[in-house]
Amino acid sequence: METQFNTLNENELGLNMENFLTDREFEHLNTTIYEDAKTGSKWIAQEIISLIKKRQQENKTVVLGLATGSSPLKVYEELIRAHKEDGLSFENVITFNLDEYYPMLPESVHSYVRFMKENLFDHIDIKEENTHLPDGTLSMEEVPEFCRNYELQIRQAGGIDIQLLGIGRTGHIGFNEPGSGIRSRTRMVTLDQLTRRDAAPSFGGINNVPRRAITMGVGSIMEARKILLMAWGNGKAPIIREAVEGPITESVPTTFLQEHPNVDVILDEAAAEKLTRIDFPWLVRDIVWTDAMIKKAVCHLSISLGKPVLKLTTEDYNEHGLDQLVTIYGPVHDINIKVFNMLQHTITGWPGGKPNADDSQRPERAQPESKRVLVFSPHPDDDVISMGGTIQRLVDQGHEVHIAYQTSGNIAVMDDDARRFAKFTKAFNDRFKISTQESCSLHKEIIGFLDMKETGDIDTPSVRSIKTSIRQEESIAACRYIGIEESRVHFLNLPFYETGRVKKLPLGDNDIQIITDIIQEIQPHQIYAAGDLADPHGTHRVCLDGIFAALNGLKNEESMQNCWVWLYRGAWHEWPINEIEMAVPMSPYQVLRKRKSIFYHESQKDGVVFQGSDSREFWQRAEERNKETAHLYNQLGLAEYEAMEAFVRYHFID
Repeated sequence: METQFNTLNENELGLNMENFLTDREFEHLNTTIYEDAKTGSKWIAQEIISLIKKRQQENKTVVLGLATGSSPLKVYEELIRAHKEDGLSFENVITFNLDEYYPMLPESVHSYVRFMKENLFDHIDIKEENTHLPDGTLSMEEVPEFCRNYELQIRQAGGIDIQLLGIGRTGHIGFNEPGSGIRSRTRMVTLDQLTRRDAAPSFGGINNVPRRAITMGVGSIMEARKILLMAWGNGKAPIIREAVEGPITESVPTTFLQEHPNVDVILDEAAAEKLTRIDFPWLVRDIVWTDAMIKKAVCHLSISLGKPVLKLTTEDYNEHGLDQLVTIYGPVHDINIKVFNMLQHTITGWPGGKPNADDSQRPERAQPESKRVLVFSPHPDDDVISMGGTIQRLVDQGHEVHIAYQTSGNIAVMDDDARRFAKFTKAFNDRFKISTQESCSLHKEIIGFLDMKETGDIDTPSVRSIKTSIRQEESIAACRYIGIEESRVHFLNLPFYETGRVKKLPLGDNDIQIITDIIQEIQPHQIYAAGDLADPHGTHRVCLDGIFAALNGLKNEESMQNCWVWLYRGAWHEWPINEIEMAVPMSPYQVLRKRKSIFYHESQKDGVVFQGSDSREFWQRAEERNKETAHLYNQLGLAEYEAMEAFVRYHFID
C-alpha cells in the first residue's frame, strides 16, 4: 500500500468528494475546506473586496475588524495585490484591530501597529485617520477610558461589517483567553502561558513576551455582522475540532461563535484533519472502503477499545459504526488478518532495503544493495531528532549517507552562546599569539553589539555568522558520532531563511536551485525529508515546498526514476499509526545512541529560543514519541519494541 502525502482523493481514501464537502453532521459552524492557505485566503480576500466595491457604488463606508499574526498574512497580500494590480481603492474603508500587547511602543518590531503598517496599511490608499488599533503606550489608569472610547468609535463608525479572526491554540479569539465571557468588552487581559510560549520565538524568549494585552471582547466581536474565522496547518487542527464540533464553553472562547448567525470558518486541509467528516468519515456517511480507509478504521477501533486487531469481534465493528465494512468485506476475521498483515509489513530493520531478500512485502527495495541516501534536515538537528536511529542503521548497513542541512538555524542560538563563542575565539587567538588587528576589531564589534542589543534587534552579519558556525560545528560533531564523514555533510544555507528574524522571505528560485543542485550532485536512491508540518514557525513547510519543487523539476531525469522519497516527523508530532508505511524499530541501546547524537547540539538544550508550547527538550519529545509509536504497534497486536521511527512515502513521479 502506498499513501500519497497531504492529499485527499477518492482513489486513495475512498471519499465521495461531493459528500466530503457537505457532510457536516457534527459541525456547529459553517466550515469550508480549501486545499491550502493560499486558496482559502484568496476566498476571504474576495469577500472583503466584494463588499468594498459594493459600498463604493452606494457611496458608503466599509468597517473591517482586522487580525494580526501569521494567519491573515496571505489575505493582506491579496488585498494589496488587488489595490496595486486591479486598482481597488480603500478610501472608503475604516478598520479596527482586535488587540495589542501591553505595554508596547508602536515602533517596536513586536507592535501590531508596525505589523499592520508593514503588512497592509503602507501598501494601500487607506486614510490613516480611518485605522484604529489599541494603544499599548497608555498608563494603566488610562486604559479603561481608552477601551470605552474604542467601543464608542466602533459604534459611531456604524459597527463592524466583516470581522477577520484567527484562532489561538488555547481557543482564544483576539486575546480573549479561556475564561472570557460572551458579554466581555474591550479591556486589558492577562495572557495565557501557552499564548506567551507561542509568541516567545519572535520575542527572543518567553521572558520578553508581555504578560498583558488590550483586546476587543467576545461581546464586541459577536456584534460584527459577518465573521470570517481562518486557520491553517496541522497545529490548529485539535482546537478547530473543539471550536467547530465541541460544546459552547468559556474554556474555549471560539465556541461562542456558534451563537452568531453569520460565521464562516475557512480552513486548509491540514487544519481540518481532526474534523469528524475527515478523521472518521464512516461515522457520517457511506464511503468507498479502500485499503487505506479500512486500515484507518480498524486501527482506530482497535486502539479505542484497547484490543489487538486480531481480537476484534463482529459486535465491536457493529457497535462502532463499521457494520457497512463487515457487510462488504466480512467476515471480521478476514478483515482483521488483512489489517494485521498491512501493519506487519511496514516494520523493517532495513530502512535501505534488505539485500538478497524477497522485498515484495517490505517497505523498501532490496536493490541496489548499497544505496546513496540524501537526508534533508530543515534545521541543523532535525535529522537526528526525527530519524537519528534510522540514520544510524543506514550507516551501519553500508549505505552512503549524506546529510543536507537546509537552513543555518542561526536565529535559534542564544546571544550568550554567541558571546561565549566569540570570547573563546579571542582567547584562543591570544593564547597562540595569532591575533590580528582585523580579528580584534571584529571581536570588539561583536561583543559591543551583544552588550547593547535590545529585544527585537536584528543580529549583525558577524553575529549571525558566529551563530551559524556554532550550529554547523554541532552538526558535524553529531554526524561524526554516527559515522558520517564530514565530506558528506552539506550546509545549504537557503537564502529565504537569512533575514535574522522569525519572519522569513518567501521561497525563491535560488532556494529551489540550491536544493536541485545537491540532488543532482548526489543522485540519491533514497531521499528523506521533514514532513513535520506542525512546526509552528513554518520553516519545515517552506523547506518541504522547496524539495517538492525541486523534485517536480527533476522527475523526468533518468537518475530520478529509481529514487524513493520518505517523509519523517518527530520534532513536533508523529504520523498517525494508520498512515505509517515504514516503521524502523530501535533497541534500548539504539535509543541511547540517538539521544547522545542529539546532545551534540548543545546550543539547543536547556530552554532554547524555539521551545514552543512543549516544555520538554527536543530529545525528550522525540524519544517519547518514538516509544509511543512502538506502544501503539504493540497495542494493535504486533511485536513489542523499545521505540520506532516512522515514515510515509511521497510519490513525486506519477
